[in-house]
Amino acid sequence: MARFPRYSFASGVAFASALIFAQPGAHAADQAWASVQQAGVLRCGAAVAAPYVMRDPATGKYSGYFVDLCRDFAEQVLKVKAQFVDTNWDNQVAGVQSGKWDMAMALNQTPERAKAVAFSVPATDYQVSLLVNRKNPKFSAAGTDLSDYDKPDVTIAVISGTAADKAITSAIKQAKLMRLPGSDETRLALMSRRADVLADANDTNHLFAMANEWAKEVLPVPALAKQGVSFALSRTTPADDLAQLDAYITRRRESGEIDKLVDKASAEIIAGNKAQ
Repeated sequence: MARFPRYSFASGVAFASALIFAQPGAHAADQAWASVQQAGVLRCGAAVAAPYVMRDPATGKYSGYFVDLCRDFAEQVLKVKAQFVDTNWDNQVAGVQSGKWDMAMALNQTPERAKAVAFSVPATDYQVSLLVNRKNPKFSAAGTDLSDYDKPDVTIAVISGTAADKAITSAIKQAKLMRLPGSDETRLALMSRRADVLADANDTNHLFAMANEWAKEVLPVPALAKQGVSFALSRTTPADDLAQLDAYITRRRESGEIDKLVDKASAEIIAGNKAQ
């Protein structure tokens, strides 16, 4: 057992205060990539939302274009392994703050989150879209105005803790909200007609609509929660380390490589739907 050297009462109080107020993982975040390289692993918080982050329930294997980016950045830039830590959207920011993972994947840039975490440059863009059943009589005359779906007899399913949750919560006045933990649950709610509308990322909803003829995607006008989608890191991440990640993302986005990763993830989802 290690022994601590003697210290004065004043220094002891300062030491105790530091223990009380220090945030777990803060020291590692101060060193960022140096700590990651020393550990030999880059930990990425993984909350599932296709096509950004997907997880095969049978094998536990992760895929999706943010997963590809995290793995490639770890292996090709930092020369370490990538580790994906299972979580949900409610815990993504807290996990970064507490040091449970080094980066959170596919997090929307919002002013509120920017108070708690640092963001990379966006890897892609995002807005909230709506999915409905084409045959739902409640929407026979509905257009692209959100008010067409904001009715007392309408239930809107949304993944708890996501940007879509925050956006739709602040925008609707009359419809009922059904907050559920993940994509599978919200889709099942729409399919079973327990929910009339599914509010989610436009990429995710577009893929689902492509795979299901009965589903119709609506992009609200004006756009709802149009934001960049980025990696989130500790606010104490050194500027040079964040700049390295930004340069990596910018290069891959401008070269069109991220678009190819999106296509790859989309093909995986469509192939999986056809196999079911």
